[in-house]
Amino acid sequence: MGNKELRRDIRPLPEVQIPGPFGRLLHWIGNIRPIYWLAATVVVLSVFSILLPHTIWITLWKSIYAQKFLVIMSATFTLIAISLVWSTGQHIDIWVFKFINERGHRAQWLDWVMLGITQLGNGIFAYTIALILILRMEHLLAYELIFGNLTLWLTVELIKVLVRRSRPYSSIAGIRVVGDKAGGTSFPSGHTSQAFFMASLMSHYFHVGIWIVLLLYAVALLVGITRMYVGMHYPRDVLGGAILGTAWGLFGVIINSYIFSQLNIH
Repeated sequence: MGNKELRRDIRPLPEVQIPGPFGRLLHWIGNIRPIYWLAATVVVLSVFSILLPHTIWITLWKSIYAQKFLVIMSATFTLIAISLVWSTGQHIDIWVFKFINERGHRAQWLDWVMLGITQLGNGIFAYTIALILILRMEHLLAYELIFGNLTLWLTVELIKVLVRRSRPYSSIAGIRVVGDKAGGTSFPSGHTSQAFFMASLMSHYFHVGIWIVLLLYAVALLVGITRMYVGMHYPRDVLGGAILGTAWGLFGVIINSYIFSQLNIH
């Protein structure tokens, strides 16, 4: 009798929606088909590439050509992608995902905090930071941030098309979705990759102390955790996004170092 009463008392946690114009904007963005994201990213990247100063293109090419870099990170990312066919890995993914997504009491204020933090991995946030950098006359970093954001987003979308891993809410019954359901597929996490890309690029560009570096990466990690909290990604999606974004940030660091040594500009 006690067990029956306990089961009756258990209620699934409610889904949380974002009200107002911002919620409608996120809903519209989340329902755009991936093929349109790819096409739009290619168009914007092409326009940005045409507008990029010729001297920047030359130094970008020389810096990339001169480096034999990030082999370990690239290999690790590849292994994670291959591991998606491993059934035991999927069971672990589901267990960790459910622990973060479902366990414990979830106050409404915590839902809103997580929804806010997860937006730090949104491209809109990156472009806002780029605009602030332009106003502060940090043109080079703004170029790198925009270019890196566009190329990273294009890479993420291409990988998603190739891997075609369904999102947790499409595969697991009864999970909790906070905010709108993102469209497309799951691996890797685009928000996480963008957060780690920005953390890597910013921490090296401004030569900040170790505590600021740890804070930037902690925020990026928190963005990754929110992607599981809101029901959009598995742990390996987040891990893959973190590795990819960090690698992309190191691209920017190498390019930035080469530009400074060749052009002596800031």
